[in-house]
Amino acid sequence: MEDDGRVVNDRRKRLGPNYYKLFGASTVSNLGDGIGLLAYPWLASAVTRNPLLISLVAVVQRLPWLVFSLPAGVVTDRMSRRTLMLRANTARFVVTLGVAFVVLARHDALPGPDELSSGAAAAIDDNALYLLILLATLLLGIAEVFYDNAAQTFMPAVVDADDLERANGRLWATEQVANEFIGPPLGGFLLTVAFALPFFVDATTFALSALLISWIPATVRRSAPTTERAPWKSDLREGFTWLWRHPLLRPMAIILGLLNAIGMMSFSILVLFAQEVLDTTTTEFALLSTGGAIGGVIGGWSASAIARRIGPGPSLGLTLVGSAAATAAIGFMSSWPWVWLLFGFEMLIGTLWNVITVSLRQAIIPDRLLGRVNSVYRFFAWGMMPIGSIVGGAIVFLADQSGSREFALRLPWFVAGALYLVLFAFAAPRLTTAKIEAARSAPSGGD
Repeated sequence: MEDDGRVVNDRRKRLGPNYYKLFGASTVSNLGDGIGLLAYPWLASAVTRNPLLISLVAVVQRLPWLVFSLPAGVVTDRMSRRTLMLRANTARFVVTLGVAFVVLARHDALPGPDELSSGAAAAIDDNALYLLILLATLLLGIAEVFYDNAAQTFMPAVVDADDLERANGRLWATEQVANEFIGPPLGGFLLTVAFALPFFVDATTFALSALLISWIPATVRRSAPTTERAPWKSDLREGFTWLWRHPLLRPMAIILGLLNAIGMMSFSILVLFAQEVLDTTTTEFALLSTGGAIGGVIGGWSASAIARRIGPGPSLGLTLVGSAAATAAIGFMSSWPWVWLLFGFEMLIGTLWNVITVSLRQAIIPDRLLGRVNSVYRFFAWGMMPIGSIVGGAIVFLADQSGSREFALRLPWFVAGALYLVLFAFAAPRLTTAKIEAARSAPSGGD
């Protein structure tokens, strides 16, 4: 992309084998996540059609970010981030394998995957299986908190600071392909073969990811964990105080939390919206996410160029305004190919936000604080997702009592679109290019 050939050659040299091991581990685990992206909601919809119970699955999945993200930051700064990633994916392998065997045992009682959207079969109302879904989702969510926090703080240890945006962009582009372009259609195919098969394959991807992480040398970390242990509360307070006093990261974390909460209002009931409003089959539901994958790939490869062309501030504003327009438009749709296109646009601008903000955090937060500050940031950013999820389910549940089921399933999209515009009005004066560049150039990230 640069017109300096020497810089391009240096870039190729800087990424190195450790980056590609991390790249491979993330890609294969995201392939499994993409399979689970279809398999878990479809399994939940086979057990219950209640929108509150469906949204509760999304609540439980994101609840660990509210409860465990702050302790995860302390753990990330106290131990090897590589070891933490390895243990987290090993735990995800064990939990997912357990789910696979339980679903295999209940296979004969579950309706065929396409019978749910066609109305040929009702949910089986299996309370024990529903509770298992909640428990497994909770455990996987806890492991995800520790893995993601460690992985995001691990990146500066394997690439140079000047390459963070490129390394993150390439990684997220490939993750999008695995997570949303290949994984869900593969999950849909596996589901038609056997209800348990996607879960067995998902477990295998976590095992392969853990193996790849184990091949990264334990010495790549730039700053070894400190031998002197401060009290946990002191460590937590230091990370929280650093972020809260930062003039840019504090509002950025709050805005992202609201952004994610609004997004989860509609996403938490997506499987019901797709089945009952868009009338999708298993395969069509799987194809919905491929639009997001294509948008994510485009966003991952073009984010740096877009940010340079229009500036990081307007780029973040584009995410909010674009999300408002696309989300409200989805609420009017009855054809899944149009929703597919809008998902692609939403993911493109969402990836633009991620590449800019994550690379900024990795560049300006001191390494010794990176795990804790990153976890506090994600406490706000991801911790509000359970709130949005349950609000979305409640909107559908309440609207369904006094109106049509179809309108009830469309309503969260309209509400979310309006809230995105309100959020843009709040964010525009706080996330400007001038403030972002000032934070990037300040000593120690403005500390």
